[in-house]
Amino acid sequence: MAEEIENTAIADIPKILSSQKTFFEAGNTLELPKRLEKLKKLKDVIEEREAEICEALCKDFQKPEFETVVTETSFIISELKFIIKNLKQWMKPKKVKSSWLNFPSSDFIYSNPYGNVLILAPWNYPFQLKVSPAIGAIAAGNTVVLKPSEYSPYTAKIVEEIFSEVFEPEWVSVVQGEVAASKKLLEQKWDYVFFTGSVPVGREVAKAIAPNLTPATLELGGKSPCIIHKSAKIGLAAKRIVWGKFINAGQTCIAPDYVMIDSSVKEEFYTAVKKEIKSAFGESPQLSPDFARIVNEKNFDRLEYLLKDQNCVAGGETDADSLYISPTVIDEPSLESEVMQDEIFGPILPVISYSSRAEMNKVIVNFPKPLALYVFSEDKDFSENIIKNYNFGGGAVNDVLVHIANKKLPFGGVGDSGYGAYHGKFSFDTFTHKKSISKRGTWIDIPLRYAPYEGKLTLVKKVIKRL
Repeated sequence: MAEEIENTAIADIPKILSSQKTFFEAGNTLELPKRLEKLKKLKDVIEEREAEICEALCKDFQKPEFETVVTETSFIISELKFIIKNLKQWMKPKKVKSSWLNFPSSDFIYSNPYGNVLILAPWNYPFQLKVSPAIGAIAAGNTVVLKPSEYSPYTAKIVEEIFSEVFEPEWVSVVQGEVAASKKLLEQKWDYVFFTGSVPVGREVAKAIAPNLTPATLELGGKSPCIIHKSAKIGLAAKRIVWGKFINAGQTCIAPDYVMIDSSVKEEFYTAVKKEIKSAFGESPQLSPDFARIVNEKNFDRLEYLLKDQNCVAGGETDADSLYISPTVIDEPSLESEVMQDEIFGPILPVISYSSRAEMNKVIVNFPKPLALYVFSEDKDFSENIIKNYNFGGGAVNDVLVHIANKKLPFGGVGDSGYGAYHGKFSFDTFTHKKSISKRGTWIDIPLRYAPYEGKLTLVKKVIKRL
C-alpha cells in the first residue's frame, strides 16, 4: 500500500509543477499583502502546533524538547518575525548611482522572484531545515515544492500538514517519498533548486540540474575543525565544545568534526571534557532525557564502525536496540582511519594534538574546505591569523555553532562544503533575481554614441578617461 501511495505521488509531480507554473505566471505570489498574509498565518500555525512539532521530533530520534524549541521552532518563529518586519523594505527597488555614460538616467535594482523553486531538505534538523529555506523562497515571491527526508517521517508529516493548512498547493506543495521521488523531482525543469545534505548527494543534485542550467544553493558539510590554542580557557572551551558537538547527538552539519589541540594542554582538555559530559548528561548518558539518538539503523551502523580499534578516552558505548551512541572522545586517531575520512555526523569527537603551526596546518589542509571552523584562543593574533588564512563557510572564536544565530550573517559553504547562503535578508536575496534597470531621460539625447563616428573618438576617450 505504501509503495502504491508513493508511486501515485511520483506520478503527480509533473502535474504539481505545472499547476504551480500557472499559479506563478498569473501573478498570485507577487503582491506584498499576499506574501505577508501567508507568512503571518504560517507563524501563527507554528506557534499553535509547537507542542506537536516537539513530539514529532521526539518520535523521529528522541530529540529533547528543549533542543527542539531552541534549535528548531524558536529559530523559525524568530526568522518569520524578522522577515515579516522587513519584507516591505526589501521588496522596494533599490536606487543606485547612475553612470555618466547614460546621462540622463536613473538606475535601479529590482528584486524579482525566480519562479518555481524546489527545496530538498535533510533529516537532521527536520523542522528548521525544511521551513527556513521555504519561508525565504515564499517571502521572495516564489512557489515551492518541498521534499522532506524520509528518515524523519513524523516531522515530515506535520510539516506537510502545516503547509497544507496555510497555503494552497499551487503555491506550496510537500512531496513525500524516498529516493525515487527525489530523482523524479530533479528530472523536472525548475527555476531554482535549494539542497541541504551530504557532499556526495550534493554532487548528484548539481549534476542532475546542470542540463537545464538551473541556479542552485547547495548547503553541504565537511570535516569542520576546532582549533584549541595553548592560551585558551580550557575549561570553558570544553564546556562549549561538549554542548556544540553533542547537541542533536552530533548530527549537526556545523558541529566540530575534530579537535586540533596544542599538545601542552591536551590532558587538561580531556579532564575538562569528561567533567562536562558528566555534568551535561550524568553518569550514564543513555539514561539522560537530554541526549538524542541516532536517526536510524543505517547511520548507527556507520558510526559504530568508526569506533572500531579507536582509543576512546571518554564514551565509546553503543546500544543498537535504542540507536544509542554515547558522547565519545577519541585520542589521536590516524588520518588514514575511517573516522578521519569523511564527516562524522554523530557524537564522536576525534582529538589530534599539534606542537607547531606546521603540524596543525598539515592536518587541516588535508581536507576540503569545511562548512565551519572554530578557534579557541586568548591570543587575538593567533585567532585572527587562523580566520584569515583558512577558507571555510563560517565559524566562531571561543565558541561553536553560534554564528548561525545571527540573522545578519549569511550561512553557507565554500568549495566542497557548498555554495550560496541564506538566513535573514540573505534568504530573500538567495531566492530573488536582481534585475538591473536603467531609466533614460528623454529631454535630451547626446549624439556622441551614434554613427557616423568620424571625429568623435578623441572626445570619447577624454570622456571615458574622466569617469
